[in-house]
Amino acid sequence: MSKVVVIGAGFAGHTAAMYLGDALGRDHEITVINMSDRFLFTASLIWVGVGHMDVEKTRFPLEAVYNKLHVNFIHGMAIKVHPDEQYVIAEKRGAKDGSGLARVEYDYLIIATGPRLNFEGTPGLGPEIGNTYSICTAGHAVQCRDAYLESVERMKRGEKQKILIGVGHPGSTCQGAAFEYVANVHKDLLKRGVRDKADLVYISNERALGDFGVGGIHIRQRGRMISSQDFMEAVFKEYNIQTEMQRGVRGVKKGRVYWEDYDGNQGETDYDFAMLIPQFTGMPIKYIGKDGKDVSNLVVSQTGFVLVDGIYGQSYEQLCANPDSWPAVYQNPDYRNIFAAGIAFAPPGPISIPHKTPNGLSITSAPPRTAMMSGIMGRVVAMNIIDLVKRGRMTHSERMTEMFAVCIASMGDSLWDGSAAVIVTYPVVPDHQRYPDEEGRDLFVTHMEMGLAGAWMKRMIHTTFMHKLQGRVGWKLIPE
Repeated sequence: MSKVVVIGAGFAGHTAAMYLGDALGRDHEITVINMSDRFLFTASLIWVGVGHMDVEKTRFPLEAVYNKLHVNFIHGMAIKVHPDEQYVIAEKRGAKDGSGLARVEYDYLIIATGPRLNFEGTPGLGPEIGNTYSICTAGHAVQCRDAYLESVERMKRGEKQKILIGVGHPGSTCQGAAFEYVANVHKDLLKRGVRDKADLVYISNERALGDFGVGGIHIRQRGRMISSQDFMEAVFKEYNIQTEMQRGVRGVKKGRVYWEDYDGNQGETDYDFAMLIPQFTGMPIKYIGKDGKDVSNLVVSQTGFVLVDGIYGQSYEQLCANPDSWPAVYQNPDYRNIFAAGIAFAPPGPISIPHKTPNGLSITSAPPRTAMMSGIMGRVVAMNIIDLVKRGRMTHSERMTEMFAVCIASMGDSLWDGSAAVIVTYPVVPDHQRYPDEEGRDLFVTHMEMGLAGAWMKRMIHTTFMHKLQGRVGWKLIPE
């Protein structure tokens, strides 16, 4: 009997656990360790953050799903991994002493923890301090909603409000969530009749609006090339949203952010309400060898993400020239029974062009690895472990230079007058060898459009994925 442990139950970990349970659960031991006892559909937290969706509609209990699929569940946090002796130490949720520790042995380990929200990486950032808000967790989205609605009430009383939305660190990712949130705030303020009382400002470390950490995209439309920068600039102009691009936020005080731009200039932006996405880093798990020594350098990068079968240490130019630099099976090279999926794996470098200011500050968008991409990686890793258990060899692979992704960015959730930007990207990481004259992407597949149909698609995705991820009838027919 094989033992498989999955750390994390977000899009990547939960997807992997479902496939593992379905294929192996009756005859082998599958265990999931997760800090929450509920799955959270993070993609819909933008609606929670403006008060358009109850937070309970974005989550469901995990244990009932795992019981159906013959998967064991530990509600707790993995704190140590012993990769030589092949076991995990988990601290059960709510335990006050050592009696709450569980030792979980494994033959195969999947690390799919999602990110650690590094608010302290930017002094003064985050809801714990109360200077800025976030929509990265259920609790944060509720706090953000409450603070935003307080700002709305001030506008109703005739006060002007400056609303700042974007990313709060020079190395942040997840600009798509910030874009969705600012667009939904715009639509919400229009409906409430107070849009004229708000100055909306979008601040980002992106090289250009519409970069999204993937270097932007281009499409061919009516015989001419259109960039995502053109697309997003037209939206922001129509919505009267100001932009502050190429800026790395260095610090925050109540009502003011301090930043440095690409040219090394330092400045500040005032605000009344701010939602800023923090930097993502790896979760603080200790990796301990059989002799008690720290073997973290063999498992994770300096930022805590799991090293896998990518080629690390190359220049940006080398990375762009070799699509095989990106991992294919998400397997650690030193401990080959350890895999990673989703945000937890260490990318070999950025997708967007990196930039360092004259002062030495790196202002570079980190590669996105969320939602659809996370689900795909979770499935690939799970299918390979199923292969290893049943046949002794892996047969599945999918590099991000081969990966298809769809992003549907809500711009108002109404099914009658809402909208969404639908962005289809193939591949996620440009492959300049296969598509040398098309900006590294297949222009037959890559596409952008905006409209009401996108709002219907966004709501349909919420509904169908909540169905799939609860293991309901036909769940495997719904693609990641």
